[in-house]
Amino acid sequence: MTSAQASRRLISIVTPCYNEEDNVEELARRIADTMTKLPYDYEHIFIDNRSTDDTVAKICRMAADDLRIKLIVNSRNFGHLRSPHHAILETHGDACMYMAADLQDPPEMIPEFIKQWEAGFKSVMAVKPESEESRLMFLIRKTYYRFLSSISEVPLIPNATGSGLFDKSIIDILRKLDTPYPYFRGLIPEIGFPIATVPFKQPRRTRGVTKNNFYTLYDVAMLGIVSHSKAPLRLMTMAGFLMSMLSLIVALVFLAAKLLFWDKFILGMAPILIGMFFFASIQMFFMGILGEYIGMIYTQTRKMPLVIEDRRVNFSDEAK
Repeated sequence: MTSAQASRRLISIVTPCYNEEDNVEELARRIADTMTKLPYDYEHIFIDNRSTDDTVAKICRMAADDLRIKLIVNSRNFGHLRSPHHAILETHGDACMYMAADLQDPPEMIPEFIKQWEAGFKSVMAVKPESEESRLMFLIRKTYYRFLSSISEVPLIPNATGSGLFDKSIIDILRKLDTPYPYFRGLIPEIGFPIATVPFKQPRRTRGVTKNNFYTLYDVAMLGIVSHSKAPLRLMTMAGFLMSMLSLIVALVFLAAKLLFWDKFILGMAPILIGMFFFASIQMFFMGILGEYIGMIYTQTRKMPLVIEDRRVNFSDEAK
């Protein structure tokens, strides 16, 4: 090994996957094509959430031919938040790069990530001001992130996809946080260092099926809110006070009306039923919000591991 080769810095690339047999080979090839043009060594770590298709077998075949490709196989599906975070914490490169398996965040952005890192930014995140996905879904996502930024205690990166590059010092801080259910897009701004952004037009997924559904999207949305804002709790307090004042005013108005028009003023069942259902629905809504915060506290206090690994491929004993 020459001194130039020994001094080359290592980039760790993390790709979480679940049933991505149609994409992993092209992703690995495009990343290899991009990285070979750059003056860096790299390792490509796949972490599989117990795929039921041929994803693991394909990655194992690639790993047999290329020692830079590594694989962590989970004992079960631990979800789309815990699994990639575990792999990120297992990296040992001078920088860690997150790259999704669906090819919607093109690997060709890697040189721009590294350029921003070399310019001094410890965190670089991909953002999608435009997207070829459903206009309705893109509008919902954009509206949500705008709302989350408005109530968050730290400024979040709008339209961030999660992909990006993060310096080793950022990964060391994430290890110390020891969070069992991480909201990665919120943790990076929470750390506080300046963040560079790389805008791109996100292409439509061409192969495979998205693993996002209503529950996973709702889970991420509520996690972002309860992890980075106390605004809903304070809204509950203020709304409760305002509702009690409104109820008192309405009660006094009805009392006065009954005293002034004793024989003519009759309160029907409709206003009573409407009022009961209205206040009951408000209570249920606020109880749900409170439950989300209690659930987050429960998750944090359990201190469960991010994932349980089944096996590793191409990891040395020292790295493990």
